[in-house]
Amino acid sequence: MASVCFYFELHQPWRLRRYSVFSNDPFYFDNDANERILRKVADKCYRPATRKMLDLVKRHDRRFRCAYSITGTALEQLQMWAPDVVDTLRELVDTGACELIGETSHHSLSFLFSRAEFDEQVDRHQRKMQEVFGVTPRIFRNTELIYSNALAEHIARRGQHKAIICEGVDRLLGFRSPNYVYAPPATTADTGDLADRPVKLLLKNYRLSDDIAFRFSNRGWKEWPLSAEKFAGWVNQINGDGYCCNLFMDYETFGEHQWADTGIFEFLDALPGAVYDANHGHNDFLSPSQLLECYEPVGEYDVPEWISWADSERDLSAWLGNPIQDGAAAELYALEGAVKERHRAGDPYILEDWRKLTTSDHLYYMCTKYWSDGDVHKYFSPYDSPYDAYINFMNVLDNLKSRAGVKSHARVRGAAGT
Repeated sequence: MASVCFYFELHQPWRLRRYSVFSNDPFYFDNDANERILRKVADKCYRPATRKMLDLVKRHDRRFRCAYSITGTALEQLQMWAPDVVDTLRELVDTGACELIGETSHHSLSFLFSRAEFDEQVDRHQRKMQEVFGVTPRIFRNTELIYSNALAEHIARRGQHKAIICEGVDRLLGFRSPNYVYAPPATTADTGDLADRPVKLLLKNYRLSDDIAFRFSNRGWKEWPLSAEKFAGWVNQINGDGYCCNLFMDYETFGEHQWADTGIFEFLDALPGAVYDANHGHNDFLSPSQLLECYEPVGEYDVPEWISWADSERDLSAWLGNPIQDGAAAELYALEGAVKERHRAGDPYILEDWRKLTTSDHLYYMCTKYWSDGDVHKYFSPYDSPYDAYINFMNVLDNLKSRAGVKSHARVRGAAGT
């Protein structure tokens, strides 16, 4: 038996408006652009894809299962500009066949810089999921699947989540398959029994996930066109080398990254039946929590360094590593104490403004990679260059410093700041 676990990340950042060296107001976010993009993606992806998921759940008598991580920044925009999508998501969750996953409220890199802020954002996300959908997530995914043993130890100490979703990285797995449940290395408080570890690990099968998320419409790919039957056959081949086929991807795969005219919705519509038929009804779809109920961990997944699901390196280099990214992140998180103090002193907006700046996308826009990964970064960025992204961000941060009572340096001039 092969159990397919479909997990989707639904995220939208609060994009910044062009903020020059002469700007001196506290209105940092381009709500016209944010509304326009949200409405466009809702039309192309969120509405048709969520209706399709709901239809598949009902048509297959809830045997079709899926899971979502919905960031707080995306949910806020949906509530403002596409509340019907929230209603459909709520209806989907209410079927019991859709699980919600926990993460940081602002899709941030806070675990790398401030464990206190990380905990606050995780708790905020938990409360928001309970408030809007009536459920409290028990599975966790960090922003962009950023993970290491240190995160597992911290999540275990918090005691709120029973598993973490992360990337199955070849250099760490070695000869092993990502298609099993794993456990992090034991700490001094753990027993030797893998089943008794406080958190388990669900690893993304990046090859099969990327076949849908990235290669589906690539006419130069030797497997194009990809039919549901062909893909179900690949899933069925997992039998004998694992039992979990974890297909983790951006929700925007359906209709936005892979447009409707590629046949992506027809593929999705046919996939459950094809998966069942590939093994005479013995394959199934399970939620992340159901995987943990059905399967025990088979070994340890030791991740001493940081990994993610981004780019070919599967590390932090999409967000950190070049001087402008590192400098921007350091200055951003150095403001945490002053911002929170000013918030307590009576500024009702400064903390939320700062948290929106912690969203990882702002650092992603500053990535200076080239070649194939650079093309992906350019696709998602609203800026002409990584340096424009940096200049604009630092001009905003300079104003935020003034509001927080922190002495500011002279603003950076450039294409985005003139």
